[in-house]
Amino acid sequence: MSLLVKGGTVVGPTGTHPADVLIVGEKIAAVFDPEHSAQVQADEVIDAAGKYVIPGGIDAHTHMELPFGGTAASDTFDTGTRAAAWGGTTTIIDFAVQRTGEVVQDGLAAWHAKAEGNCHVDYAFHMILGGVDTDALKAMDQLVADEGITSFKLFMAYPGVFYSDDGQILRAMQTARANGAMVMMHAENGIAIDVLVQQALARGETDPIYHGITRPPALETEATSRAIALAEVAEDCPLYIVHLSASGALEAVAAARDRGRNVFAETCPQYLYLTLEDQLGAPGFEGAKWVCSTPLRSKHENHARDLWKGLRSNDLAIVSTDHCPFCMKDQKELGIGDFSKIPNGIGGVEHRVDLVYQGVVDGQLSLERWVETIATTPARMFGLYPQKGVIQPGSDGDVVVYDPNGQTRIGVETHHMNMDHSAYEGFEVRGHVDTVTSRGRVIVADGNYHGRKGHGRYLRRGLSSYLV
Repeated sequence: MSLLVKGGTVVGPTGTHPADVLIVGEKIAAVFDPEHSAQVQADEVIDAAGKYVIPGGIDAHTHMELPFGGTAASDTFDTGTRAAAWGGTTTIIDFAVQRTGEVVQDGLAAWHAKAEGNCHVDYAFHMILGGVDTDALKAMDQLVADEGITSFKLFMAYPGVFYSDDGQILRAMQTARANGAMVMMHAENGIAIDVLVQQALARGETDPIYHGITRPPALETEATSRAIALAEVAEDCPLYIVHLSASGALEAVAAARDRGRNVFAETCPQYLYLTLEDQLGAPGFEGAKWVCSTPLRSKHENHARDLWKGLRSNDLAIVSTDHCPFCMKDQKELGIGDFSKIPNGIGGVEHRVDLVYQGVVDGQLSLERWVETIATTPARMFGLYPQKGVIQPGSDGDVVVYDPNGQTRIGVETHHMNMDHSAYEGFEVRGHVDTVTSRGRVIVADGNYHGRKGHGRYLRRGLSSYLV
């Protein structure tokens, strides 16, 4: 089976140029000057005239079916990866979970069981370490060597659930430095946050906005700086700060990078577009829709502006979603009367490509930087390049035809995620995902879905391309 994507403008990290793309089987066979297209025969032709042709998006931070706060994320691997495909994301990297007292390999096996045969697009795993001990450290080596899992997430927050102290973090970082893996860090001072939460509740401050007020930017900045210091002690262990939201945390990352350190960071669309006051502070319990950690930041400070600047300068490498959706009914409602019991998470896997493209429309990013942050850099950062993240011969046939003249209105009535609300209700994006292919198979076209559960394959990842 062959597929020709004809007449479009290919956008990649190195530039933008008119080109046709030939996919044979599951792989890109050729990218060539349109003048030669008359000589090329294909079983199927996609007309991309007037549109951008980009590599399929890679969301490097999702949480399908994650148990949290007495419930579980509402998207399964089936519904979540189908929604991802609709939005132009053809690969996700989800998080397998080990909690304190559990065997790391058992946690990985549980996530394989959730995902296998259920994914519409290709998938890989990071590994959450919720209990760093001697056995977990040995498991890190085994997962890198045998399982294609080369990144491990630690938490400076959620004492009693996922929290690791500085000694545990240092030991994990030393192990990662030796085996080449990346340490991903949820950087918030959870011990101090828990004090602020209890004090707020004692004062009767129970509304969702206090979730953000009790997780101030200073405690994200402090934890980020501490993680960077610990990684330095661990002989410059590769460190990746997840869901960075605060200006001070970004300054710490930028300063480390200026010193040549192996420090990287991501942000998420919610921190670029949503605010403490307008969303988390919505009347009544409505703000629960936007409870996530790190929290939304104040519009009266410069966080969003600085994050866009960080994306332009590459101090922020990637835009991921931290997709962890919960419905309002029976899930977010668990926190009525106590904001600390609201399940943490926002759904957005379907909207990332569009929302970052709106940054291009608004003059925040170049086209090339758009593609880097949503596709190429995630592939390079997490050991999937050049199989994923680029349109070139030999790479997987994951292609998105994106219409810059299209329009996307985001809302609960049109999205495909398993949620009873939308975090971006009413947002208008001046662009639209037109056609999506996964490994040479058309899965979205003409406003219809053509994919299937079970098409997605597990990806064994290599080491990061950014490390020497």
